[in-house]
Amino acid sequence: MNTLYFINRFPDENACRVHYRDHRIKHGITCKKCGETNHYWLQSKWQFECKACHFRTTLRSGTVMENSNLPFRIWYLAILFMTATKKGLSACEMQRQLGYKRYMTVWTLMHRIRVLMGKRDDLYSLSNMIEFDEGFFEIAVSEKRRKKLKRGKGSQRQVNVGVMAESVPLEDIETGKESKHCRFFKMKVLDSQKAESINNLIGNSVTPDSILFTDQATSYQDFCKYVDIHVVEKSSIQTTSKTLKWAHIAISNAKRNFLGVYHKMSSNYLQNYLNEFIYKLNRRFNGDLFERVIIAAVFPYWYKSD
Repeated sequence: MNTLYFINRFPDENACRVHYRDHRIKHGITCKKCGETNHYWLQSKWQFECKACHFRTTLRSGTVMENSNLPFRIWYLAILFMTATKKGLSACEMQRQLGYKRYMTVWTLMHRIRVLMGKRDDLYSLSNMIEFDEGFFEIAVSEKRRKKLKRGKGSQRQVNVGVMAESVPLEDIETGKESKHCRFFKMKVLDSQKAESINNLIGNSVTPDSILFTDQATSYQDFCKYVDIHVVEKSSIQTTSKTLKWAHIAISNAKRNFLGVYHKMSSNYLQNYLNEFIYKLNRRFNGDLFERVIIAAVFPYWYKSD
């Protein structure tokens, strides 16, 4: 959705509220009290009322906008700016575009949307032929933490991220040239480089009938328990450029994206930034990302603070 269309489609707060209400009605509301799914719409109260127990549910209740006092149009504008470009948008730039005074309010708003994107992608598992490797992302540390680091490490430290890419081999019938078509990706921050942490990631992200390609890292030895076939190749330039090509392209693109937009990323929120990057990447050939995020936003179980 471009900006001109957005202005015509959502000229005021009421238009955003009506649009959000219609999506909630379309995808259903569940009563928090009795679990009933049939509701009345109370126009005078702008609330849903359960037909069974008459418990009322507000328009924001149970969704990503719950407990937020920001207008619906601010939420809609934030989603528009975050989905309108392939690259990310810093909180400072978002604050400037929205004309909002409080930086932390805008920062929190953006991270709520990023968590929403991550929970949406967590519903899906990768299948078929999958490349897996690890990437190290540099994040900023506090002054107190920096003083504890050994001399020479500077003010940055690295966080380990597991990267998976669905890649299907293709061969041109006329020329015989081989290539790979890549579909979906996943990027998850790892608790550690130990085998247990990596095994949990594979078990939760990949279907059991998959074929998994990796290098010969010692922490990958148990992958055969989680997939049908585990293909191991010695780490080399050829492995990086062919066998694990798309996993490394994703790592490079993510680093380049973060470097040009965000500054002083904390390890606590790196996963949120990865969520946004992967959400856009997985839907690069799809239609309107704005509408997709709104659809995800109306479901009551996406956003839960951990």
